[in-house]
Amino acid sequence: MSKPRLGVFKFSSCDGCQLSILDAEDELLELLDRVELADFLEASSASAGAPYDVALVEGSISTEEEVERIIRIRKESKMLVALGACATSGGLQALRNWSRLGLFESAVYPEPKVARGLEKVLPISDFVAVDLELRGCPVSKAQLLQFFAATLRGAKPRFPASAVCFECKRAGNHCLVVAGGTPCLGPVTASGCGALCPSRGRGCYGCFGPSDDANLDSYTSWLSAHKVDRSTIGLLLKGANSQSPEFRRWIEKNG
Repeated sequence: MSKPRLGVFKFSSCDGCQLSILDAEDELLELLDRVELADFLEASSASAGAPYDVALVEGSISTEEEVERIIRIRKESKMLVALGACATSGGLQALRNWSRLGLFESAVYPEPKVARGLEKVLPISDFVAVDLELRGCPVSKAQLLQFFAATLRGAKPRFPASAVCFECKRAGNHCLVVAGGTPCLGPVTASGCGALCPSRGRGCYGCFGPSDDANLDSYTSWLSAHKVDRSTIGLLLKGANSQSPEFRRWIEKNG
């Protein structure tokens, strides 16, 4: 049997999720025995072109050219996977959605008219059908390997969507919110990072997006009652996943 053809593509992003693939190192070498790497410019300038059995797409959509390109990749791929927070929820560059594009263009470009950005930065799923989303900023190496292991044997990978708090408990961390009053999105953020920030004394930034049972109204009300101002909560939610439906609804409602 022929090997499945893999394409890895970048849109508006920092390349961090592609680097997570390369960071697999020994596991990546074993993977390359099982797949044909048709396109992956972060790893090689060689390109074999379409069609693709699996396309991994990093980055959000911010220009008309990217809209045309993602539509083409979707047509050329049997399975399309949105890779990381930018592809699934807009990423940090979607912060400009909460202001006017012209303000950023004037601040960044000597001649703003040369910029051809969309009015809003949006996730992949706003433009094409997505078969699977792998969250994170960057995406988890462990989840990447789990995805490949399941896909190559014809199974559908399953990832936890419970809150980061469960990972904190398993790590033996004390609760930063209760014990220290630290603003933390752990109770409403999907696990997958291994409670990286709370394990180092920092509140969760919500890198994996909302958990499957996120009750933002209840939790943000609790934070407000414990002297965390609404502007701080809003800034936390306007992070890497501000375009996820749950976070976006809260921001639009509360400012």
